[in-house]
Amino acid sequence: MSLESPALSRVKPSSTMAIAAQARALARAGRNIIALAAGEPDFDTPENIKEAAIRAIREGKTKYTDVDGLPELKEAIAGKFARENNLTYKPSQVNVSPGGKPVIYNAMVATLGAGDEVIIPTPYWVSYPDMVLLAGGEPVFVPTTAQNGFLLQPEDLERAITPRTKWLMLNSPSNPSGAAYSREALKALGEVLLRHPHVWVLTDDMYEHLLYDGFKFSTIAEVVPELYERTLTMNGVSKAYAMTGWRIGYAAGPERLIKAMAKVMSQSTSNPSSISQWAAVEALNGPQDFIATRCKAFEERRDLVVSMLNQASGIHCPKPEGAFYVYPSCEGLLGKRAPSGKVIDSDVAFTAELLDAEGVAVVQGDAFGLSPFFRISYATSTAELEDACARIQRFCASVT
Repeated sequence: MSLESPALSRVKPSSTMAIAAQARALARAGRNIIALAAGEPDFDTPENIKEAAIRAIREGKTKYTDVDGLPELKEAIAGKFARENNLTYKPSQVNVSPGGKPVIYNAMVATLGAGDEVIIPTPYWVSYPDMVLLAGGEPVFVPTTAQNGFLLQPEDLERAITPRTKWLMLNSPSNPSGAAYSREALKALGEVLLRHPHVWVLTDDMYEHLLYDGFKFSTIAEVVPELYERTLTMNGVSKAYAMTGWRIGYAAGPERLIKAMAKVMSQSTSNPSSISQWAAVEALNGPQDFIATRCKAFEERRDLVVSMLNQASGIHCPKPEGAFYVYPSCEGLLGKRAPSGKVIDSDVAFTAELLDAEGVAVVQGDAFGLSPFFRISYATSTAELEDACARIQRFCASVT
């Protein structure tokens, strides 16, 4: 008899986490490894946020909180949505979870029945389809192309919707492609969704503050107010505030959905860490000026990586609008031989041979549902990025 449940047998472990773990293991074994797999800012959590957490500990704010978030944090989140996104939410419409993943997972568990469909544009963040599967739903993949900027097209969305469709997942700026939806692009998708009132929208805005070249952020409930009552707008403090390990994600949406998600939490995780929640209050209410400074650093890194990768034989790297990833194509190397003598027949083979030959860990496009590409995170130092890209150039030159 299998130990795994039928639900668990449908999913696979996170590829990004697996590759990051492999890179750490190789480094411990003495290999000179540059790991560009994990999506984690290399900047430190700002001091005022750390001090807020220390103060919470000293003041004894270490007890259970309301299951889906402190009232003070919900107020801060509602304030953020009003201030930055022109969206009005009451605290009763806000959910705080122990990270962005639980926000999505709890929403799926709370709403999906067997066979319910969730539309997911490809490339997608690796966890989206598996969370849908764990919740009993069925992911429906809609491919995008580099030619259309890795953006879901309205006509493709229209074709994908069926009577079983429950959700559309949007991610802007995107992990893994860095693609971002303009106000006009969101409006065009909204026009399709307005014709299908049974379809809800989960918009993952985790990289909202990481946009470049003057690109203006928009979120769909703001652009298409008619969708407000069936949109869950998700965000968190992990990326903009360099708080990945603090594990605070949040979302706002219709009160009945928020209550359903809290019900799931009441029998699973219970509340997020009280200390992390008080730190998040300070993150959202405190100084925000450092975000632009760090964003500029990420933009400079993006430009460096795009330029160097486009000088590598067989690689084509589009310039993304946001986040801290690039999603280059390795199609020009397929069918050729790596220094090991093995044929590079896929992006999976490309990333494996690159790691073996040059010690650069990247994530294969297959993990994100769209090949033949690979993802690089440029959330690391300029010196390390220059070294990594030089190694990639050297590897590509060695492929015959």
